[in-house]
Amino acid sequence: MYPPIISLTDWFQTAPGRYLLDWEQRQFDLAVSDLFGYNALQLGLPELRTLDANRMPHRWLALPEEMLVAPLDERLFTGEGGRTVDLDAPQSPSVDRGDRVSTWPAPGESPRVALVTNAAALPFPPASLDLVVLPHTLELSADPHHVLREVERVLVPEGRVVISGFNPTSLWGLRQGRARLAGRLGLHGLGLSSLYLPEAGEFIGPRRLRDWLRLLSFEVESERFGCYRPAVRTEKWLNHSAWMDRAGPRWWPIFGAVYFQVAVKRVRGVRLLGPAWKPRRAVAAAPVSVANRH
Repeated sequence: MYPPIISLTDWFQTAPGRYLLDWEQRQFDLAVSDLFGYNALQLGLPELRTLDANRMPHRWLALPEEMLVAPLDERLFTGEGGRTVDLDAPQSPSVDRGDRVSTWPAPGESPRVALVTNAAALPFPPASLDLVVLPHTLELSADPHHVLREVERVLVPEGRVVISGFNPTSLWGLRQGRARLAGRLGLHGLGLSSLYLPEAGEFIGPRRLRDWLRLLSFEVESERFGCYRPAVRTEKWLNHSAWMDRAGPRWWPIFGAVYFQVAVKRVRGVRLLGPAWKPRRAVAAAPVSVANRH
């Protein structure tokens, strides 16, 4: 019997967790490489370096307060030059439009947290960020819809938000649902109530997320699904089912264990109306008499 997994950080140390991180890292690199602007923010999940392939001059990693329940590496809380961030008096990073050096670490270096903040109250002025990345952030938030509203506030018009999350309608989601149902019914034998995915958080389906984004004037540009292998715990069995990652996108594309969405913030333009002058009446032409022929 496997012990229940408590946090998302612990789960990422397992074989299926590393398998998922590898897939998501490739998707983030592909999605953000051609997004341009000045300011980009990754909110949550320091295990992923979602902004490595992006070329914006200002890139930051922020941790939601919910993630502080788990012990984190102290090296994550160092800023530029090894300066420790004062968590008691947090200050928002500069969001000017100059050419200042990026705070994002170079390839091979550990990620550094620029600030710890409430995900539903970001310390940025309105329309100040060009890109916000939410890797599994909504699932761990107490009010995910409020977090999306806050992201909409800080994004510039035509800014992008990139979101990843667990898909409830997948082999992994079905096993997680079975374990929760067995736990409520008291069926603890044979490992039926052993959770496969992290216990914290509520999974948000991709269709539900699309509806939320549309309500906030976002337009979903792209959506992808991945990680089609079954809910097994060992690397050996994951490798045996590698063929499912090739067959899944063709035969059961929407049943991947994780989904990936890119949405753009749309702002309707204002069209100036001129004065409502009364249109001129067309002058009727004088009738022409036709001579009768005799």
